[in-house]
Amino acid sequence: MSTKLNYHKFENFKLSSGENVSVSLSYQTFGLQLGKGPLVVVNHSLTGDSNISGDTGWWSELIGSKKMINTDKFCVMCINIPGNIQEKRGFNYGNKWILSDVAKLFVQLLKNLGVRKVHSLIGGSIGGGLVWEMGLLDENFFENLIPVAADYKASDWLISNTYFQNLILKNSKNPVFDARLHAMLSYRNPKSINRRFKIKSNDLNERKVIDWLNHHGNKLKEKFSLKSYIHMNHLLSSIGYNYENKFLKLITKNKSKIHLVGVNSDLLFPNFEIENTYDLLSAIKKNIYYYQIQSDHGHDAFLIEFKQMKSKLNHIFEN
Repeated sequence: MSTKLNYHKFENFKLSSGENVSVSLSYQTFGLQLGKGPLVVVNHSLTGDSNISGDTGWWSELIGSKKMINTDKFCVMCINIPGNIQEKRGFNYGNKWILSDVAKLFVQLLKNLGVRKVHSLIGGSIGGGLVWEMGLLDENFFENLIPVAADYKASDWLISNTYFQNLILKNSKNPVFDARLHAMLSYRNPKSINRRFKIKSNDLNERKVIDWLNHHGNKLKEKFSLKSYIHMNHLLSSIGYNYENKFLKLITKNKSKIHLVGVNSDLLFPNFEIENTYDLLSAIKKNIYYYQIQSDHGHDAFLIEFKQMKSKLNHIFEN
């Protein structure tokens, strides 16, 4: 198993804005060596990175030996989004990136590494949006597309949230901390927070929920640069921007099996949007499936409800 960071340099890569950039992609692989077995590609979330398995991996409950994505059977890869928490040093945040640019880089990296077919492409939140973006670039490259808690487009609701995040990040005296606190209120659900804390103090300043919010704000502030957070938030707002008027045409040609995963209590990517997408696509495409995670935890359920994730998706990785 290789868990070290690997690097691949791109020179003069043309962004959708017309700018040419040089950028180095970093990635990690787990399990079988690349080319020695079927490949599963995992896209990380907004505050995540390529460390997806092992003792500190953020999806280690799902990825590892004898787990849902079995590293005894698969090569598993995760690529760091340029400018993310892992790659914040030396990145030029002045360029005008959108998520489509990241998708093109990722697909090109896989092809440069000699990959001819990907068994499954899976990711949650912005990582799920990136699943859509990558999947539509090559109709035959991915056997399974698995966007989790994400839609193929940035809705007006999502854009509203990212706009507010951007205002906090650009105007607050403690921007990363404050933006993270606001984000936690869309990543979780009121039912989850109310059940967890149950007030527990008559002092407004000493309630457990305040401690919890402060913990998450401080934790991210220690890890994330302001420029990186602004950049990732912008990418989240740009899901589907480049194919807004071509989506149905592209998806009709696509040969991948598409497995949509929604969370019934999700506030950021509301489940009715995932259901609407399923209804839209199932009318024109046969190999599309829908699964619903039942949880009080909201959007973050894909990082919490591992038993349900396994029960819904395990069959994909047994074939």
